[in-house]
Amino acid sequence: MKKKIKVISIIILLFIMLIPIKMECDDGGTVVYSAILYGITERHSMFTKDGVDGYNIGTEVRILFFDVYDDVEFVPNEQ
Repeated sequence: MKKKIKVISIIILLFIMLIPIKMECDDGGTVVYSAILYGITERHSMFTKDGVDGYNIGTEVRILFFDVYDDVEFVPNEQ
């Protein structure tokens, strides 16, 4: 009986650790999905790099505090 309770508790704990929380940033449209075990950032933010206005666009994926995918690039505004 105790083993069954431990297994069910572990399954529930793992399930809770995988549920993401959606956060929207006020920087131009960045959306962050964050859970305890992973995080996904869909970046679309206004940015100035070396005096040139533009925006960052792309996706970042983090698993257990390590970046595993980073596809963010700076796109300058066309003037």
